[in-house]
Amino acid sequence: MRLLEIGSLTWYVACIQISARHAGTMGMNMKTSVAFEKAVPVADPDVARAEFRNAMARMAAAVNIVTTNGPAGLAGFAATAVCSVTDSPPTLLVCLNRAASVHPAVTENGVLCVNVLSEGHQELSRLFGGKTPVAERFAAAAWSELSTGSPALEDALVSFDCRIVRRADGGTHDILMCEVEAIRQQDGGQGLVYFDRGYHPAGPAE
Repeated sequence: MRLLEIGSLTWYVACIQISARHAGTMGMNMKTSVAFEKAVPVADPDVARAEFRNAMARMAAAVNIVTTNGPAGLAGFAATAVCSVTDSPPTLLVCLNRAASVHPAVTENGVLCVNVLSEGHQELSRLFGGKTPVAERFAAAAWSELSTGSPALEDALVSFDCRIVRRADGGTHDILMCEVEAIRQQDGGQGLVYFDRGYHPAGPAE
């Protein structure tokens, strides 16, 4: 197990040992001990970044295709940095690298659609996550429009059609606050998550 300290932030790892005693009809008494070990500082920023990426690879996340269309053109990319913000009004956020080729189109159009992928969309995710030309990306699936004109994937588990209402600085990324204007959902299906640098199905067994 590796421990890491970045700047003034120290991560602690709790090692919890649990021993069960006297299990029976009267219940179970548990004895729990917790030990904390302080992280070792990492002075090299490159090492810290690598450790952070490796750690984040262990955080499972839903896989989405984010699309946009408008005066700045058609674009789309695969993303896991998407999450709910609030339901009043319905809002989610999308993190977008400012160096990404899709950044000008997304930010200038001011609209986007978050398409939540199912387990059968692995190849489509790879297309939108690589350097495949835009026309070939969109030719690989069926699309329609909801409210903003951004492409909504026909067989997505869910499509959130959004208007970008605010942008915040997130280091190398823009954090896009997106108010939802339309939602389309599909019944059934398994989700698709990215974990430990690989795709995995998510959801109840069918």
